[in-house]
Amino acid sequence: MYLKKVDGPRAVTLADGSILTRADLPPVKTRRWVASRKALIVRALAYGLISRSELLERYELSDEELDLWIEMAARHGVKGLKVTEIQRNRQL
Repeated sequence: MYLKKVDGPRAVTLADGSILTRADLPPVKTRRWVASRKALIVRALAYGLISRSELLERYELSDEELDLWIEMAARHGVKGLKVTEIQRNRQL
């Protein structure tokens, strides 16, 4: 079996004991970002599975967009990553 060389770990253990691998990350061509995918990206970044620069390049995200996802996940959890929640909190 051939494994592509990557910088950083291939898998990390999360606080709840589950394992998150690079294979669990959304596909590179992802354009529809549902709350669960956003949460997965934020978790992968927080646990060091993927670097911020690699994440921004891989998914073509802006710094502001990623920062917003991180902030909303920290404040409200996965529910806060829903588009309606983000729009609601921007109005406040």
